[in-house]
Amino acid sequence: MEPVLADSVRLTDEGVLVLDRRRFPFEREWVLCRTAEEVAKAVEDMVTQSSGPYFAVLYGMVLKARTLEHLPFEQARQQLAATAHVLENTRRTNNALRKATAVVLEAVDEHRDVSRALDGARTGDERYRGKSRALGEHTAALLPDDATVLTHCWADLYLTETVKAAQRRGKRLKFFCTETRPYLQGARLTAETLIEMGVDTTLITDGMGAAVLQSGEVDALVTAADRVTMDGHVVNKVGTLGLAVAAHAFGVPFHAQVQAPDLNAPTAQDVEIEYRDGAEVLQVLGRPSATPRAKGLYPAFDVTPPRFVTDVVTDRGVFRAGELDEYYEGEQR
Repeated sequence: MEPVLADSVRLTDEGVLVLDRRRFPFEREWVLCRTAEEVAKAVEDMVTQSSGPYFAVLYGMVLKARTLEHLPFEQARQQLAATAHVLENTRRTNNALRKATAVVLEAVDEHRDVSRALDGARTGDERYRGKSRALGEHTAALLPDDATVLTHCWADLYLTETVKAAQRRGKRLKFFCTETRPYLQGARLTAETLIEMGVDTTLITDGMGAAVLQSGEVDALVTAADRVTMDGHVVNKVGTLGLAVAAHAFGVPFHAQVQAPDLNAPTAQDVEIEYRDGAEVLQVLGRPSATPRAKGLYPAFDVTPPRFVTDVVTDRGVFRAGELDEYYEGEQR
């Protein structure tokens, strides 16, 4: 049985159903987005995170295409491209959303028919899941048979596929999860899903990571990456950098997971870091956690330099930071 969060975005006749990850696991509430604009708002408002926005954008494009089928192709294509731009900019640091819109537009262009948007979305869905399975297999192969893993934030299908691959190999994993302020994705999403999959799971606060790495209990730090630049910088949920530096200091390998390094980001300077409203760090799950007279700062992502990254695990295998060009060998750029 698949974990609940492995299927948290669904296309229906009425619209796109998105499981509200802000409330999970305390409530299992689905948000119905009837238009592409409502999908964009749901992504911006963090109704869904990690790979959730990728699937939401795939099917948000289908919703828009449904409204354009009566128009001449060129006019419909122009409007669909405008919607793609809006959807892509809901979360600018992660380049997965551009991949989602591109696969839909490719299907539309191939047939010069906006009604083929659904074909593109299905291709994108299957492609993402297939790459995640391959990535999970490669990650599981790196881990000892009785590995204790520290992870940060919510790695979504990368995490669940790694666990499934390890279980198929007979490996018994244990996890430490950081709570991941301010949305507590690690506490709510990661820990709940790991326990759902039968994994021994211990939750720690964000400030405990270095001490747990120092303890010698951890065999590997494993996180997702929202983007990896071609020169090996890992861009991920803020807090990843501190854990990677601590892991390096205490001799613990850091395996960063991403389907592919980003050809559009040669260096870290080519990645825009999203800054969210600082007021979000002054509360937890909608309740104040600090004096309202304080200012908050919330860079949603940080950048880990390649010297603190042991390797990058992709769907095509494992690469050192200086080897990422090899991912694309044999492809036309």
